[in-house]
Amino acid sequence: MGHIAAERTIGETCIVCEQFKEKGIHLYTSFICEECEKDMVITDTNDPKYKYYVERLKIVSYKQNIS
Repeated sequence: MGHIAAERTIGETCIVCEQFKEKGIHLYTSFICEECEKDMVITDTNDPKYKYYVERLKIVSYKQNIS
């Protein structure tokens, strides 16, 4: 049972589509699913979706490494 429960909890919530996904990338401490990342890359700046993506990316948080 432990193994099955672990399989169900693999993944994270995408900051763009807000869906729980298994595959994606991390941008600082935020997760972007593979589907959203691919769509963001091909979206033209004139497309209304582009503004949406920019707004969603504004919530990315990061820690600055000061040395």
